Amino acid sequence: MKRNVLIIGAGGVAQVVAHKCAQNNDVLGDLHIASRTKSKCDAILETVRDKGAMKVEGVFEAHALDAMDVAATAALIREKDVQIVINVGTAFVNMSVLDACIETGAAYIDTAIHEDPAKICETPPWYANYEWKKRDLCAEKGVTAILGAGFDPGVVNAFARYAIDTYMDEVNSIDIVDINAGSHGKYFATNFDPEINFREFTGVVYYWEDQQWKETTMFASGRDWDLPVVGTQRAYQSGHDEVHSLAANYPQADVRFWMGFGEHYINVFTVLKNIGLLSEQPVTTAEGQEVIPLKVVKACLPDPSSLAPDYTGKTCIGDLVKGTKDGQDVEVFVYNVADHKEAYEEVGSQGISYTAGVPPVAAAMLVAKGDWDAKTMRNVEELDPKPFFTILDAIGLPTRVEFNGEDKAWNA
Repeated sequence: MKRNVLIIGAGGVAQVVAHKCAQNNDVLGDLHIASRTKSKCDAILETVRDKGAMKVEGVFEAHALDAMDVAATAALIREKDVQIVINVGTAFVNMSVLDACIETGAAYIDTAIHEDPAKICETPPWYANYEWKKRDLCAEKGVTAILGAGFDPGVVNAFARYAIDTYMDEVNSIDIVDINAGSHGKYFATNFDPEINFREFTGVVYYWEDQQWKETTMFASGRDWDLPVVGTQRAYQSGHDEVHSLAANYPQADVRFWMGFGEHYINVFTVLKNIGLLSEQPVTTAEGQEVIPLKVVKACLPDPSSLAPDYTGKTCIGDLVKGTKDGQDVEVFVYNVADHKEAYEEVGSQGISYTAGVPPVAAAMLVAKGDWDAKTMRNVEELDPKPFFTILDAIGLPTRVEFNGEDKAWNA
């Protein structure tokens, strides 16, 4: 059994991960959290103490760490006898943290694809540009690496696997729908790191259709979705991580990702993009100062973690999967609904951070118990979804299924 966890990152998602690890430290053992700014880690630990989140008495320590420094990360893993690393730092550090895990033998879990700060929307499939290049090495060294174990990517990958395994002989399409029907009350803000958020939407939108990669542009393709709890919501086809692994594992299926946006968000985003303020390339001001516009915009926007106290409403994220069973067409919607206010009351974070932060803790618990200790690299749809759903049900993100007009728990 693997124990002792290192959380890398100190943003809103890391706060959720910290609370959920604390609530399950009887399984996960000693806990550590690290980022470049130790005071941010200390602040998260203070919220853990304020909530009395530790299930049993134990270690939870904060550390200063530059996660781009492989040697420093490996040294901390060894010093604290860490056996599971949950990486919820910026996507720019993924490969460095993965290398430290491969060097030390610690299990690696992340929630998003690695990104190069100088590049946006690289050639698909995105995982093949970075993480999958280490797949053979993970297998050779027996290192467990679970990629994209947040909600999307992550839980939605498991939704797809479950729908296909349970209801279909063949799958024809997987449409992932992410709707935030909540309100944070700010003029304009992003629900997670603005830099990562905008980078997702300024490049090419890649999707998998007719067994080939196709391209569109952001906001070019939208449709209304009639969803449980949140009702009819407008969503637009977007580029996203999980499309790239699901297309590899289910090449016969069309795979698309849809995200909900309001008109106000689209208008502000379009103005920022059109005047160049979302560029990741440096520009020089009249005063001779070099700046990166995207980082300036990020600095001017609210910290996503600051949105939590006033956030209201719910999220609905799920997969509409279509295929055939016994020669007949079938479709199933597998989904979760989360509440912003409930998330804040439990862990002090908003619902988007909650849905992203709970799943990697469930994955860590499955690695600790051996169910998902694959000793190689895996995307979530390559692992058994049922134990994942069982833990998610227990720790805050229940899975539901709509099929043949009936809405029920996945295991009902």
